[in-house]
Amino acid sequence: MKHLLVVLLFVFYLGGNAQTDQRLYDIIEAVSAERIAKDIETLANFGTRHTLSDTLSQTRGIGAARRWIKADFERTSAACNGCLEVSYQKNLVPKGDNDRITKDVWVVNVLAVKRGTKYPNRYIIMSGDIDSRVSDPNNFTSDSPGANDNASGMAGTLEAARVLSKYDFENSILFVGLSGEEQGLYGGKGLAAHAMEQGWDIIGIFNNDMIGNITGVDGVVSNTDFRIFSEPVPPTETERERKARRFYGGEVDGISRQLARYIYRNVRTYMPEMNPMLVYRLDRFGRGGHHRPFNDVGFAGIRIMEAHENYTQQHQDIRTENGIEYGDVLRHVNFEYAKKLTAVNAINLASIAWAPPAPTEVKIGGIVQPSAKFQWSPVEGAVGYKIYWRDTTSPTWDYSRYVGDATEYTLDGIVIDNYFFGVSSVGKDGFESPVVFPNGIFR
Repeated sequence: MKHLLVVLLFVFYLGGNAQTDQRLYDIIEAVSAERIAKDIETLANFGTRHTLSDTLSQTRGIGAARRWIKADFERTSAACNGCLEVSYQKNLVPKGDNDRITKDVWVVNVLAVKRGTKYPNRYIIMSGDIDSRVSDPNNFTSDSPGANDNASGMAGTLEAARVLSKYDFENSILFVGLSGEEQGLYGGKGLAAHAMEQGWDIIGIFNNDMIGNITGVDGVVSNTDFRIFSEPVPPTETERERKARRFYGGEVDGISRQLARYIYRNVRTYMPEMNPMLVYRLDRFGRGGHHRPFNDVGFAGIRIMEAHENYTQQHQDIRTENGIEYGDVLRHVNFEYAKKLTAVNAINLASIAWAPPAPTEVKIGGIVQPSAKFQWSPVEGAVGYKIYWRDTTSPTWDYSRYVGDATEYTLDGIVIDNYFFGVSSVGKDGFESPVVFPNGIFR
């Protein structure tokens, strides 16, 4: 019987179908719009969460907000017998570091780690931003509720921690509230530097920045569309790697892009009612988010956010002008939509945290031959591997073949010139690593 199940699983993968796991459906169902709404309201009621705002008050300012966030993570940890490691991580930013730092300030992030059982030093990260601002980025006293930007992303991170704290994972999950985003991405810079100093193996970061608005300034209303921003290749690539891309491809196949495609495929499988939009750009035109500091040092990172923004509700003084209500206030947030995007994060965090590591080395061959050939490094904990390929003009991995517990394989009849390829590792429960684009060749 056991042998039959193994054979059936192999056939299942060979057909290119995605295996589903009931736990991911359970995770989707467990996410609560009511809890998210309560958390967004609490964060908005701190008045302002500007990075340079009051840190001593118990009811107003970023100090009160980050203490409440830390206490909430600790409540979640207490409910799972101390399963989260909760702490602060901070950096001092001196006055004048840029024109938005008008005084010395401690930029303080709040961290909660669900430690992996097998790979405790490998992290998949979900982040939300703690801070908020009004029209003048240096105004740290006026009311700036930041209900959508970015209490929504922070509340989603708190909720994902509650839901996923009920499970154990082989890889570590880090839930983090980042500060200093509006003043220059300082929280992300500080945490990325900390990760490098500590030697963390970061699988990737999901930056959640504005996940609660469904009514766009262009009049479009949608509670199913959302965007996944990802840069094409890491900025840390070498000149040798850049030159190789001219001949072998890969200009849209960097590690962040593979993370985006991973989320896209998982959402299509488990949440088909949602419309994930792959945006081939680091962030919105000329703008930035807290995944960028991680990208800057070579880590994979993407931004998940609403598809239809309303600029009258971003970075605005609260006012009514020419009949238009300006300001990022609570009534503009759609909590059910924030729930959906929180679930998007949660199932992908879980999928990656349950998956084995990706192969570190993937070589491709088959030049001037009728078949594409592959070799890859073995992965501890993988029960098999999956080869993906797609047309060179396709944004997604459209074809795949499960090839079992091998470290080399030949796709007969598939000409290497006509497709792009990649390899993922597969764990015992069917969860896969992100796809690895070939990083070597052989003849």
